[in-house]
Amino acid sequence: NKVAEAKPAEPEPEAKQTGKKGKAKGKPAPTPPKKKSAKDGNDIKEALKFFKTKEGRNIRAGVGAVVLLGTWSFWGSFQRHSWELAEYSLSHPSIMYKVRLKTGEQVILDDYREAYYWLSSNTRPSARIVAWWDYGYQITGIGNRTSIADGNTWNHEHIALLGKALVSPQPKAHDILRHIGDYVLVWAGGGGDDMAKSPHLARIGNSVYPDTCGEEDPTCSKFGFDHFGPTPMMQRSLLYRMCKEGQKEGGKEVTVNPKYFKLSFVSKFGKVRIYEIQNVSKESRTWVRENRDPSGRGYYPPALKELLSTKQDFAQVEDFNRKGGKKNAYTRYVEESGGR
Repeated sequence: NKVAEAKPAEPEPEAKQTGKKGKAKGKPAPTPPKKKSAKDGNDIKEALKFFKTKEGRNIRAGVGAVVLLGTWSFWGSFQRHSWELAEYSLSHPSIMYKVRLKTGEQVILDDYREAYYWLSSNTRPSARIVAWWDYGYQITGIGNRTSIADGNTWNHEHIALLGKALVSPQPKAHDILRHIGDYVLVWAGGGGDDMAKSPHLARIGNSVYPDTCGEEDPTCSKFGFDHFGPTPMMQRSLLYRMCKEGQKEGGKEVTVNPKYFKLSFVSKFGKVRIYEIQNVSKESRTWVRENRDPSGRGYYPPALKELLSTKQDFAQVEDFNRKGGKKNAYTRYVEESGGR
C-alpha cells in the first residue's frame, strides 16, 4: 500500500505591508462602542431632580409661557390672514374684479357677467353655445343657456371634437359647428384668454382626430406662435380670427367671414366676443332633439358621421400597456422621447 504523501502546509498569507513601524496599512480596527458611564446616569437623575425644585418649576413655567405666547401670536397672524383671504380674494366673484387701466384709472371689469347676461336676454332659450369647456358652467348657471361642453370633461372625445373645430380654418369649422351649436363664445383680450389656451385645444383635438395636426406632429408644434408671430395654421384657425378680429397682423387686418359667423356681441373691454353661427342645420337640430335617450342624453347627428369615422378611440392609458396593435401617435411620441 502506498503511503499517502503529506501535503506541504500552505504558507500563511503575508502580513500587509506596513508603513510606519508597527502600523499596518489598511482599514483601522473598529472602535468598540463607548459604554455608558455611571456618571451619565447620574447627570440625568440630577437634571430631573432639579426640575422638581422650585427654581426648576419656575424655569419650566417661563419656557411654557414663551411657547404659549409664540403660539398665540402665530395663531392671531394666521387668523388675520385667513379673514383677509376670505374677505378680499375668495369672497369676490371671479367674473368681476378690479383692474387698473393704462391711464391709471381703476375700474370694475364686468365683461364676463355682461356677456352671460347678453346671452340670457338676446338669444332664444333653446340656443346652444359653443365655447371651450372652461366657461361651460358659467354659461349654464349665469347665462341660462345650453353649453356644448363644461367642466365635466369625462368624455375626452367630445372635447377633442370641439378642440378640432375651433383650431380648424373657418369653412371646416363651420361644417362641424353648424350641426351642434347656434353661437360661438370666445374669451379674448389677453390674460388667460383662448389664445393662451389654444395650443392645448389643438393637441387634444389631435389626440382623437390625427388629421388636426397630422400623425407626424403629435404635439401640434405647427399650431402656435414663433418669433415671427402666429404660425400659418394658427392664422387660418377660427379661434385666432375670432379672438383677433379687427387687429392688425403682418400689416393685414384679421377678419372673420360673415358668411360663416356673424359678430353679435363684444363686451365693454373686449374680453368676450359672441358670434352667431350662420346657416345652422335645422335637420341636425331636429334629429338631436328627437333622438335623446330617456336620461336626456343626446347624440351626434348623422351629418357628422363621416367626420366621426376618422377618429381614433382615445385610450391613452391602455395604449401604454398595449403589447400589439397600432398605438396613438402621441403615445408613441411619449414612449420614444422618454416622457420629455
